Amino acid sequence: MGNYITERQRYDIELLLREKYTKPRIAKVLGIKYNTLYKEIERGTVEQMDSLLRVYKVYKADYAQMVYERSTSNRGRNLKIGADHQLASYIETMIREQKYSPEALLLHAKNEGIHFSTTLCFKTIYNYLDIGLFLNITNDDLPYKKPRKKKKDTEKSTVSLNNRKGRSIEERPGSIQDREDYGNWEMDTVVSAQNTGRSCLLVLSERMGREEIILKIRDKKSSTVVRALNRLEKQYGSKAFREKFKTITCDNGVEFLDAKGIEKSIYTKQPRTTLYYCHPYSSFERGTNENINRMIRRFFPKGTNFDDITPKQVAMVEAWINNYPRKILGGLSSNMYLKQLGVATA
Repeated sequence: MGNYITERQRYDIELLLREKYTKPRIAKVLGIKYNTLYKEIERGTVEQMDSLLRVYKVYKADYAQMVYERSTSNRGRNLKIGADHQLASYIETMIREQKYSPEALLLHAKNEGIHFSTTLCFKTIYNYLDIGLFLNITNDDLPYKKPRKKKKDTEKSTVSLNNRKGRSIEERPGSIQDREDYGNWEMDTVVSAQNTGRSCLLVLSERMGREEIILKIRDKKSSTVVRALNRLEKQYGSKAFREKFKTITCDNGVEFLDAKGIEKSIYTKQPRTTLYYCHPYSSFERGTNENINRMIRRFFPKGTNFDDITPKQVAMVEAWINNYPRKILGGLSSNMYLKQLGVATA
């Protein structure tokens, strides 16, 4: 006894009903379950009018087939994730708790050797979020709500009026722009909400390997930034610092205007790094910084008072970023990528 009715069977049903066969007998003759037949007749019954203008109901095979085809065309494909509850739980956990994007969580599973009975691409996960498939997450849990327009590399602004002596990014070697070598960093600050604390984060982002260093500093004064870099030089040592921080590119914010203090080593007369300044209003010239700053905001959203944030919390976010899988690094995290290249990140 079948659960589905073919087009040929629909015309047989119409003929047998016209010959006054009972429904149980029709079901037996055609090998159809009675309930299936009953619903089919109900679905395919239409109202017609005889010559005396009397309305009567009759089953029509062509109408029943049309209704069937319309319903199947609207049904869409079966959800690929099916009953793979383990995969659904993994996706929900990685997006809601670990703050991963759909693409990153799939890369993480690949890197960690995690396998599921179902294989999805990240676009499918986005589609499932759009239709509200998941029980515990929605589009609101995604890191980014909408795509951002990229500025063209050709957009240039004039020289900064408050920093005419700074070394312009135009003097920076092309190999740095092409991300050919390790040791070229971008620097920025992530600040507290207005009218709250004075503390902020000093963030350094390495251009080639996307390594991130985050330091909590007490304010945005240029002397505070210099002292933070002095602490890093003490941590790495003079030679190692020069090798790790070959260049630093930053904007023209007041916290970065002490170029001599930033470049000056606390141990030798030899400069510890070379500082370059972007054009005004050209944040795209520090694209790595901007992208990673958005990752930081997943944990410390706008409105955060950094006076209330501990160094331990900052270190946790730094470690999370450096272990986050990146498509641009072939699916590897910054730590994994630099380890393959034999670059020490500690």
